[in-house]
Amino acid sequence: MALTETVTDSVPAIAVEDLRKTFESEDGTVTAIDGVSFTIEPGSVVGLLGPNGAGKTTTTKSILGLVRPDSGTVRIDGTDISEHPRKALDRVDAMLEGARNDYWRLTPRENLRYFATVGGDDPKAVARRHEELLETFDLAEKADEPVRDLSRGMKQKVSLASVLSADVSVVFLDEPTLGLDVESSATLRQELNRIVDDRGLTVVISSHDMDVVEDVCDRVIIMNDGRIIVDDDVENLLEQFETQEYRLEVGGADREVVERLRDRYGVSDVARFDRRVQFRLTADSATFYRLMDELRSAGVTLNSVDTVQPELEDIFLEVTSEES
Repeated sequence: MALTETVTDSVPAIAVEDLRKTFESEDGTVTAIDGVSFTIEPGSVVGLLGPNGAGKTTTTKSILGLVRPDSGTVRIDGTDISEHPRKALDRVDAMLEGARNDYWRLTPRENLRYFATVGGDDPKAVARRHEELLETFDLAEKADEPVRDLSRGMKQKVSLASVLSADVSVVFLDEPTLGLDVESSATLRQELNRIVDDRGLTVVISSHDMDVVEDVCDRVIIMNDGRIIVDDDVENLLEQFETQEYRLEVGGADREVVERLRDRYGVSDVARFDRRVQFRLTADSATFYRLMDELRSAGVTLNSVDTVQPELEDIFLEVTSEES
C-alpha cells in the first residue's frame, strides 16, 4: 500500500463538492449522484467502490468532464473544470471501460508514444520510461505487433502501460485487473506502488477486485444509490471489523449442544471430526463471552479459538447491504 504524507495546507489533487446528476428514463427521473463531496490529496491512491448503479461511473465521468453535472463543482489541482477544462485536465489521464482506450491498429510501442505525445511529452524524453513499462508488463516481445492481434489480457496491459506512459499527475483506472492473470495482477500492484512513490502520482481506482484495492489503496470511498456511505482509510475500516468473526474448535460437544449454539448464536460452517467440532461465530465481544460461559457450563472443552481477519470485500458487502 502506498504511504503518503498529509500536508494540511496543500491544494487537493481532486476536490468534489455537492455534485448532483439526474437522468431521464422511461420510468422517470433517475438520480445518478446525489450530493457527492470529497477531496483527494496529492500522492494518494483511493478506491472508488460501489455496486452496479451506485453512481461511481457517473462521478468519475463528471470529474473527467465527460458528463456535465446538474450542479456542484469539481476542481483538479485547484482549477475548476467547468471554468477552465483544458487547464484542469491537462495532466489527467484515464483508462475507462477496460481496454478500449488504445488504438488496436497500432503496436504497443506506438500506443505508448502516441499517448505520451498527446499529453505534451517529448517521445525521446520518455523513451526509457516506455521501455521500462513494456518490460514491466511483459510486453517487450509483443511491442511491435498490432494490438488487435494480442490476447485480452495483453490488451489490458497495453491500456495500463499507455495510461502510465505520459507525464501526468492524476490517473483514473477503471477495472485495471480485468483479464489479467494472478501474476500480472500482482505486477500491477507493485508497479502502481512504485510509480506513486517515485512520481507522486494520484490514482483513483474503480474495481470489483477487492484484493487489489486492499493492497494498493490508502483509502476507500464506497457509494450506493448515488451517495457516499463510507469514506475512510483502509486500515481504519479493517480495524473496525477485525474482532467480529471467530473460528473455534471444541471437544465433547454432542449434537444437542451444537444445535443449541446454532439456534442461540447463529454459528456456521459446522464440521465434526470424531469428538471435535469446528465452527464459526460472528458476534460482538459480549456475545462471544456468553458463548464461552455456555460451553464451560455444558462441559465442553475449548481446544482453540482464532480471530478471523476480515477482508475488504466482507466490509464492502456488509455496508452496501445495510444501505440497501
